[in-house]
This record gives sequence, C-alpha cells and structure tokens, in this order.
Amino acid sequence: MPRLLIVHHTPSPGMQAMFEQVVAGATTDEIEGVEVVRKAALAATAADVLAADGYLLGTPANLGYISGALKHFFDTVYYPCLDSTAGRPFGCYVHGNEGTEGAVRALGTITTGLAWKQVAAPLCLSGTPDPAGLAACWELGATVAAVLAE
Repeated sequence: MPRLLIVHHTPSPGMQAMFEQVVAGATTDEIEGVEVVRKAALAATAADVLAADGYLLGTPANLGYISGALKHFFDTVYYPCLDSTAGRPFGCYVHGNEGTEGAVRALGTITTGLAWKQVAAPLCLSGTPDPAGLAACWELGATVAAVLAE
C-alpha cells in the first residue's frame, strides 16, 4: 500500500486549520489504498521519508523563509534520502501573515535538489484561512493522495 507522509510545523491556529483540512482530503473515503502518516517536522526522520512514497509539506512563512522546524527536518533527511527518493511526488502548503514567496522558493530549491516531483501547485494562504482556502487545503491533500492511489 502506498504511504503518504505529511510533514508539518503547526504552531498557530491558522496552520492547524490548514493541516486538518489537508489530512481530511488525504484520508477521504473517495481515495482507497493509501496509508497517511502524519509527523511533526521535529519528529520526522530519514526512515520516515524512505518508507513513504509521497510527501505533503506544511510550514508557516517565518521572516520570508520556511520554519526552523521544517528546515531542521530537511537538514537531517537530505543526504540520507537524496538518492533513494528521487522522482517521488509531493505537494506543499504555506501560511503567512505577510509574504510567502521566500518559503515557497526555499521549498522549491530543496525539493529540486532531492529531485522530488511536484504534483500540485504550492498552496499559500495569508491571515485567517477562509472557507475557500480551507477547501483548497482539502483539495491539496486529496490530490497528492490520489496520485499515490493511481
């Protein structure tokens, strides 16, 4: 059974709401045969990444960059996973009170280095997530899970 690993740093109510909708989309009954594993960025390991077939990454945009927790995750898994995870699908979501461009750029640089395949456009929300933004989070989770179910 394919495994989707959701690695997230969820320090705020906005990030929590986004995370919950991403999980809801990834675990919808409409998509069968995908195991969804959730790991906080500071708890996720290279073994978790190697055991997964695809990834969803969630981070706040902090001072124009990804969170320190997600950066730490990538610092610890990058080289152990570099050759073994190339071509695996991923998606990402970012929450910011101001610009999210730097965080998206950083995620793009890191995942390009890992040779992961982006299967959905980065989802960026600012301020309190509204119903449309939360629906987009659900769609993101469902989209990445559906890619693994194919």
